[in-house]
Amino acid sequence: MNTAGTTARHALASFDRKRVDDVALKAFFNLAAEWGLTADEQGVLLGHPSRRTFYRWRKGQVAALPADTLERISVLLGIYKALAILLPIKERAASWVKRDNIAFGGRSALDVMRQGRVDDLYQVRRHLDAWRGG
Repeated sequence: MNTAGTTARHALASFDRKRVDDVALKAFFNLAAEWGLTADEQGVLLGHPSRRTFYRWRKGQVAALPADTLERISVLLGIYKALAILLPIKERAASWVKRDNIAFGGRSALDVMRQGRVDDLYQVRRHLDAWRGG
């Protein structure tokens, strides 16, 4: 008998990790371009990879992303998705990321995320989830 848990484990095992990493990085760099992030800001959000590693990733040259980096990208994509729902005009969503916000003590969401910890990303994500009632 095939249970849902067994099916889910099989589906996860069948993922090509290199493909997942490639897609994650492509999505991140598209998001970064849309938000107008500098290379330094991108590096912080990705967890401070070395400059060499960062530029390799930007060229699509990735052996394997660290789990921390994949988690960061996942949270950032969740932020992007929540903004797309709340502010469907891309320019407004991109400007929201950089605009001072009372919810973050007068700092912008980007200021919060630039602190560099994974939890800083989650803080922005939780705020957006609460805003959209999710």
